[in-house]
Amino acid sequence: MAEVEETLKRIQSQKRLPGITVVNSEGISIKSTMDNSTTIQYAGLMHSFIMKARSPVRDIKPQNDLTFLRILISTLGSYILSILLPIPLGPVF
Repeated sequence: MAEVEETLKRIQSQKRLPGITVVNSEGISIKSTMDNSTTIQYAGLMHSFIMKARSPVRDIKPQNDLTFLRILISTLGSYILSILLPIPLGPVF
C-alpha cells in the first residue's frame, strides 16, 4: 500500500492535473483527490469506458485483459482524432 501512496503523491505533483481517483472493479471510488460529486461522476464514466475498451481486447485474444490504456483524443470540426500510444518501457509517472 505504501507503493500506491507514493505513486499517487508523485502523480499529484504534476501541474495542471485536476484530480485523481482510484476505482475498484465495481466502479466505486476507493481513493480520490476530488470532491465527492466530481469523484462519483468521473468514477462512473471511466468505469463504463474501461468496460467498453476491455471488450475488443478480449475479442482479439480471450486470455488477455486490458492492463494499460493511454488516451489522446482531439476533436477536429466534425471529426474525432484518436491516436494509439505505445506502452512506455519505464515508469508511467
